[in-house]
Amino acid sequence: MQPQHDGARLTSMCNFLHLAVYKGLKVEVMAQLPEQHAAATDSQATGAFIVNLQEKEFEVSETGILKHGQCNIHEVTAGRNTVLHVAAERGHHELIQELYLRFRDQGVLSRRNSALDTPLHCAARAGHVSAVTILAQVARDCGESTLLGWKNEAGDTALHLAARHGHGAAVEVLVSEAAESAAELNNAGVSALYLAVISRSEQAVRAIMACRDVSSAGPSSQNALHAAVFQSSEMVSLLLNWRPALVDQVDCNGSSPVHFAASDGDSTIVQAILRATPPRTLYKKDSAGLSALHVAARMDHSAIVADMVNSCLDAAELRDDNGRTFVHTAAREKRSKVVSLATSNPFLHGLLDTQDKDGNTPLHLAVAAGAPGVVEELLRKGKVRADVLNNDGHTAFDLAVGSTNFFTLVSLVVTLVAYGATLGPQRQDHLNRWSGSDTARQGIEKTSDSLAVVAVLIATSALAAGFNLPGGYSDSTGKAILSRKVTFKCFLFLDALAVATSVVVVVLLVYGKASRSAGSWKSFVVALHCMWVSLVSLLLAFYAALAAVLSSKAGYFYLQLAIYFVISFLSQFIVKWIGPDTTLRTVWRFLCQHKRLKGQRHAIRRQYPLARTIVCNLILFEFTSFLAIVGLIFIFGVSQWER
Repeated sequence: MQPQHDGARLTSMCNFLHLAVYKGLKVEVMAQLPEQHAAATDSQATGAFIVNLQEKEFEVSETGILKHGQCNIHEVTAGRNTVLHVAAERGHHELIQELYLRFRDQGVLSRRNSALDTPLHCAARAGHVSAVTILAQVARDCGESTLLGWKNEAGDTALHLAARHGHGAAVEVLVSEAAESAAELNNAGVSALYLAVISRSEQAVRAIMACRDVSSAGPSSQNALHAAVFQSSEMVSLLLNWRPALVDQVDCNGSSPVHFAASDGDSTIVQAILRATPPRTLYKKDSAGLSALHVAARMDHSAIVADMVNSCLDAAELRDDNGRTFVHTAAREKRSKVVSLATSNPFLHGLLDTQDKDGNTPLHLAVAAGAPGVVEELLRKGKVRADVLNNDGHTAFDLAVGSTNFFTLVSLVVTLVAYGATLGPQRQDHLNRWSGSDTARQGIEKTSDSLAVVAVLIATSALAAGFNLPGGYSDSTGKAILSRKVTFKCFLFLDALAVATSVVVVVLLVYGKASRSAGSWKSFVVALHCMWVSLVSLLLAFYAALAAVLSSKAGYFYLQLAIYFVISFLSQFIVKWIGPDTTLRTVWRFLCQHKRLKGQRHAIRRQYPLARTIVCNLILFEFTSFLAIVGLIFIFGVSQWER
């Protein structure tokens, strides 16, 4: 590091000089920085006058800017930037040349600011090619070519700064003058090439790669190819054509660039790597024992998994430290697309029943992870064996009891039973009960309070509607004016049904919460059905009332559409929310298969008593929704007939 000038000589730069340098006003700057300081008597000729402030001489220019009476080249800003720093940052190359020619003996090129930046650092950071060229040339001409490799406080050379900001033209100038900087690392252990890749400047990357001695190092023992896989396939191909060995280098976690590319999911980049490297590249594992194929499966990048398998067929047999293939990884992470790829590729069918070091198949891991979609994919398309025992003597069905979510548990049981999965042989009095039953019971208790409030509101609304009949009352008889209309009678029936069912809901919920018995969930389920009936009845009653009094056909037609979509949306949303996460085909197989499981049927009912009940109740719910749609169509047809 060059020694700094004596601190006594460093004075604060005046605003006039700073502004003139910032704007590149060469004449004004040179006038303020004479080779020999001019006498103050010349101030009258320049249209300025002298003031005395704390025994120091200052001038006030015609523009009102306070400036020193005599400026010098050693004045600095608050960040210790000299005049040359400011000019370099702004790219005023003519001013830089003029300043150097006049003050070359003052060491202006080697002056540093508070961040230890030289003027060359400032020009390179800003990407001013002309300024970089001038500074590099004068440094070489005056015998200070080592200045091109000086580092600032962060350990960055000028080449690092130009590369970081993607200034390709500035990088070309710097490597032509000081190619050795391409091998330098900053304090973070990062090379200029790595920074150029991050900046996505192919011009900068090509310029640096043209040097004889180039470092590609990055943070955490990465190289430039690790960064390139997140940029573009062109950048990847550029680096691989330059130095193919980069693909085999790993970071501090043992991850190669292929691991990075597999995790990101850009198939074009993975294909670029596979085209330029031998198949053995896919065999490399990280410190956790995962190959790039495992990483792609973990992230559900099925297209990349397919590319890797097609590129190197035996790579599919790679196992991690736990003896798991990529299918195990996909099943454990609930990655249905990758599992679907494995089940649809005959070449990969041998992996579907493979056991890891614990004896678990992908089906075991999918059940343990609570992934009914993956379980269905393996059983329906993969035709995997569901009776395989792991090292603990458990089948995949035995692991379903560990699910913490009730609805996930039901989905797993429905799917496993539908495709003939069996429980492991064990004493029935030693069966493990579902661990989430207490949580489900607490959920029922909390929900009961909210449902009771809703039921009371429905009953109140329905009762109010019953006392305020559509069409009003006859003044002579006191009877309802529309009493002979069928739509009016439909309104009365539906309104009464809404009141009755909402009252039943309140009674059942109060009873269930007060009893706290093991069968209180039954009253809760019945209350849910009654709640749905009351809601739908209130909607249909509202529609029937409007159909009885409206004369515009368009009005009640659009109303009918609105109610239809509301009922359909709510019913489908509820089924999707609480129903089994399986296809209708699987649900139907469950209902049929349940009767055929002779020895297993009782064991399944003991361990999972609510599974069949939930499915049956969902079917009943769908049937109720269907009746609501039929009632809606009926009311619409009657209203048309009455008109």
